[in-house]
Amino acid sequence: MHEACGIAAIYYLPTGGCSRISVPEGPEEISRLLPRMLLDVQNRGQLSAGFTTYNPHRRQLLETYKDVGTVSEVFRMTHKGKFESLMKKYAGRAAIGHVRYATCGQDDRSYAQPFERRHIKKHKWFSFAFNGQVANFSELREELLSDHDCYLAHETDTEILMHLFCNALHLPQAPSLIQMLRWVAERVDGAYSLVFLDALGQMLVARDPLGFKPLTYAVDGPLFAAASESVALLNLGFRPEQIQSLLPGHAIVIRESRMEILPFTDSWRRAHCFFEWIYFSNVASTIDGRSVYLARKALGEELARLEDVPIDEHTVVVPVPDTSKAAADAMAYRLGIPCVEGLIRNRYTGRTFIEGPDRRTVKAQLKYIPLREVLEGKRVLLVEDSIVRATTMKALLERMRELGRPREIHVRVGCPPIISPCFYGIDMSTLSELFAPQFLQGKPLTPEIQAKMAQALGADSLRYLPIEAVARAIGLPAEHLCQACITGQYPTAWGARLAELAAENARKGLQLRTYEVASCQK
Repeated sequence: MHEACGIAAIYYLPTGGCSRISVPEGPEEISRLLPRMLLDVQNRGQLSAGFTTYNPHRRQLLETYKDVGTVSEVFRMTHKGKFESLMKKYAGRAAIGHVRYATCGQDDRSYAQPFERRHIKKHKWFSFAFNGQVANFSELREELLSDHDCYLAHETDTEILMHLFCNALHLPQAPSLIQMLRWVAERVDGAYSLVFLDALGQMLVARDPLGFKPLTYAVDGPLFAAASESVALLNLGFRPEQIQSLLPGHAIVIRESRMEILPFTDSWRRAHCFFEWIYFSNVASTIDGRSVYLARKALGEELARLEDVPIDEHTVVVPVPDTSKAAADAMAYRLGIPCVEGLIRNRYTGRTFIEGPDRRTVKAQLKYIPLREVLEGKRVLLVEDSIVRATTMKALLERMRELGRPREIHVRVGCPPIISPCFYGIDMSTLSELFAPQFLQGKPLTPEIQAKMAQALGADSLRYLPIEAVARAIGLPAEHLCQACITGQYPTAWGARLAELAAENARKGLQLRTYEVASCQK
């Protein structure tokens, strides 16, 4: 299974009037804005990037360009001539795009998105990309393969969705895009925010009924744009008041140059992924009306209220760059002590959380440079956004003690312990890879357990936030959040089913990812 981590879409609506946002080279080259949007969601995936464009004046109505690498690498953005050549070749009045990180599978171009499916019928020729994960992947896979004439080329839920779209479009009466989406939604359990474009120039932007993953959109005159995060729209020139979150269970449909927002399924509850505010999203983004920055600031204030380490002139707060900076600043302000940059991040190593396990340890050792001039002899309150596998934290503490020579290091985590896998798009699908469960063993977190965890990490002490602090900091009711990885309570049937399988796999000592085991056991 693969995580489709960041999506974007743009469309020029000729009936939309005037826009104060400049359109480069005219409406037929609106697609050249897409790489810029993908740069703004690059934090969500660094493994591959790509886009599909639509141009009715081109022989190939839909054209897809994608490859392994960062947005800048894939689109040759540091080479003006090559970038311009790509933009002219793939120029179009509409485009969808994607950046990816993988929850498993191969790091090759064939897994990059968007996925394009060509057909002689225009309404059956489409391309799409999505952010999320299909929890009932194994069930849908076996259902498709039960027809021996069917074949799947990849172990990815993206291909499963592609075939579901194909099946819907082959129904006796050609469905509208919203009918197609409704048919697919009835069969899918999991998280999906998606963008879809066909050879008729029709666009679909949709968010699953529980709203796991963020999806924002904006309109200014003829210019329509959508992206996983609001910062991508803000940097295009849309005003904050123009940017809206798409409601769960709703889709934006563009056809014949007209835009509509329609419900495609019942949304019986909300299950926004709390990890979006904790870690994934750009700190400048606003998700479902809640600022990422203010949420992280509130998490730091929660940490400050719980602090009991003696505070003196040699005590400092140090954030683990970059996602912990807002929390650390707020914590230090409340405690009345300095927040200092005792760690300098090597910005060319990428985000180790979204790396494969074989590269994570090596990169963690090179990710941060401790500053002895700042840390030596200090009592350090080290603020981290979360601890999942503890690989980075263990390597970091070892380097801090060796190179920085602090007197003490007290780890403070702006998140409760991660105790259960995620089956909705975060790269942690087995219990054995998680740090906290081996200490908790199903029991509540106690000071004694935290002391043992601190010893294992190499810290003088460790403190997590309590579960109730998360919803309080984000500013949403707990029942509107998916907190399955910190509570073990899953919002969908297949999430709960996979959690039981993950626990069984852990007891058996199986190292395969839960999805792989589920497929084997079918």
